[in-house]
Amino acid sequence: MTALEVFSDFSERLNYNLPGFPLYVRRGELRDFDQYANACHWHPDLEFTLVLDGVKDYFVNGQTLRIDKGEGIFVNSKRLHYGFSADKSNSSFIVIVVHPSLLGEETFPGKEYIESKFSSATEDYILLTRQNDWQREVLTSIPLIYEEMHRENCNPLRLISQITSLCACIGDNIEAASMKHADERSMQAVWGMTGYIQKNYSKKITLDNIAAAGSICRSKCCKLFNDYIGQTPNAYLTRYRIQKSCEMLLETNMSVLEISIASGFQSPSYFTHIFQKEIGLTPKEYRNKSAFN
Repeated sequence: MTALEVFSDFSERLNYNLPGFPLYVRRGELRDFDQYANACHWHPDLEFTLVLDGVKDYFVNGQTLRIDKGEGIFVNSKRLHYGFSADKSNSSFIVIVVHPSLLGEETFPGKEYIESKFSSATEDYILLTRQNDWQREVLTSIPLIYEEMHRENCNPLRLISQITSLCACIGDNIEAASMKHADERSMQAVWGMTGYIQKNYSKKITLDNIAAAGSICRSKCCKLFNDYIGQTPNAYLTRYRIQKSCEMLLETNMSVLEISIASGFQSPSYFTHIFQKEIGLTPKEYRNKSAFN
């Protein structure tokens, strides 16, 4: 069992578009995130991003990349990643997140294929440009999948066909990983700790809880968060809770009270205080402004 597989149960919970259909297809803007950056996270899903306007920076397993307008990135399964803007400028993008179960992971040939193409043994990411045919094909298909998902009567069979073709194109061209992580044990701890937060952010979480999820002490926990994510554990937890609350404000009709509880804050007033401090708007103002835009 690889380090990535050890924590397969501790990954980000995604709000898929359709119930029981593990596919997330959304359009977003970086200005909707705290400090023009979403929280560092990982999940077993495969992720595709197409930048529609502006420039987007991307962090993947310790490497920082820049994606220009019209280009994109594929992020492999169970990699630490997040999008951001180093100069806090806005960009718009489409993101598609595909759970392996949609690709036949439950079948023997599907599981075997996914393990050979989308495991820790293959590349962490692929930058997608328009310089060759297969990457242009991937970039062109992303808006088509978005359009199908957001049709009034979307066709799930067409979506499956489009997604399968998209992932098969990556599978045909992905290469073996050029090198292993320099410190696999430390990375394993980081995956475990961030995964624990992603799964339990709605509950009370202490530094001891986070450190225990990585099987390390509190001081080592703080050092690894600083080394690999550039934040303290508590700052990461707060940012992650704010990000999830932003998603709930935009994608659900839940009240501010319900969202404050669901995102792990002690009270609606404390949630509003922290939200306004981080975002510059109250939760209600943020929801209204986003609806207006």
